[in-house]
Order: sequence, then structure tokens, then C-alpha cells
Amino acid sequence: MLKLTILQQMLVVSIALSVITCALVQKTKQAFKNPNLLSIYSFLVNMVLGVLFCRTFTSVPFPESLWVGLFSFIGADTIYKTLEGKLKSYSTLVEKSDVLSVPKKNLIKTGSEK
Repeated sequence: MLKLTILQQMLVVSIALSVITCALVQKTKQAFKNPNLLSIYSFLVNMVLGVLFCRTFTSVPFPESLWVGLFSFIGADTIYKTLEGKLKSYSTLVEKSDVLSVPKKNLIKTGSEK
């Protein structure tokens, strides 16, 4: 059975990541004269940042973070719009998601709390 909720969550993360990687590639593309090298560079940036982004900001395991990088490279917003009728809306996904709990040791203390 297809896990549409997990797919949708990965696409939402990929959309955010694709904005970041697109800006990074646009800023650094002057270094590449050959368009083929630029495509390879873009793919590598999406894959590396996809893994790092997922491992840092989400609880997505490593194999799924590779999918996030690939979705980001392909164009997560296009994939999301293609599957739009088959997936729940983002607001429904957020409303019905589990409550996120952060262990006290992982909280960042501000200057007034120290």
C-alpha cells in the first residue's frame, strides 16, 4: 500500500529545500561554463543538502532523506501539484499531526534564562 502521508510530508520538506538549493545554485552557477556540469552540480547540491536538511530539521531517516533530495532536484512543487487531488491539504496534514515534544535537554536557552 502506498504511504501517501509520508510521501506528502517528504514533498513538503522538499519544497522548502528546493527554494534554498535553487538560490544557492543560482548564486554559484557562474563557475560553470558547461550546462551539463551545472546539472550535475545542482543534483549533488540537492542530494547533499537534502540529507543534511532532513537529518538536522526532521526525523526523516537516511534513505527517505535521499528521496527528499531527489524530489527537490526534480521539482517538489510540480510533483505536489500533480498529486494534489490524491493528497490531503497541507492544513489538514498539520492539524492532524502528532504533537511534537522536545526533550528539555534539547531546548535552546536564551540570555535571560541562563
